[in-house]
Amino acid sequence: MEIRAHNLRDWAQDAHKTVDDSPFGGGLGMVMKPEPIYRAVESLKIKNSKFKVILFTPRGKKFTQKKATEYAKLNQLILICGRYEGVDERVGKYIAGEQISIGDYDLMGGELPAMVVTETVARLVPGVIGKEEFLKEHIKDGGFVEYPQYTRPEVFSTWKVPKVLMSGNHKKIEEWRTKHGKIIK
Repeated sequence: MEIRAHNLRDWAQDAHKTVDDSPFGGGLGMVMKPEPIYRAVESLKIKNSKFKVILFTPRGKKFTQKKATEYAKLNQLILICGRYEGVDERVGKYIAGEQISIGDYDLMGGELPAMVVTETVARLVPGVIGKEEFLKEHIKDGGFVEYPQYTRPEVFSTWKVPKVLMSGNHKKIEEWRTKHGKIIK
């Protein structure tokens, strides 16, 4: 897995390397221009590969574990991180294949959503996490299984580890994990 960050100014063509401008209709802030984004995406696409271009916006579809699993099967993700007042709407309509949100709130930019998506997708890519068994154990029914975890000491203060987890009975342990776990989709 390779992660690269790019400066959109590298694809701006004016003397000042401008990537934003005032919004049509007035208002505060600046809006990111479509031209540098279009040129960046076109030059970064890996030809003949499965890829997706994603624009982060609070108006986008919610990012889910299911979506992360879908992205992990691709050869390339191009993540567009907005800034300022936002990104020209034409980027979302004509350049990005999807508009994604990580929650019902507004951030100052798309960098944190990009890190969330990168982290979530990366752990599903074979070889990123040291043990292949991890994915087999945690991916079930189209989602990611998360269950309570415990470690030493067996008793901390008066809080005890559930006895079944120390029983050595793998069938009972699996039943306990199924009962107490949650499939995140």
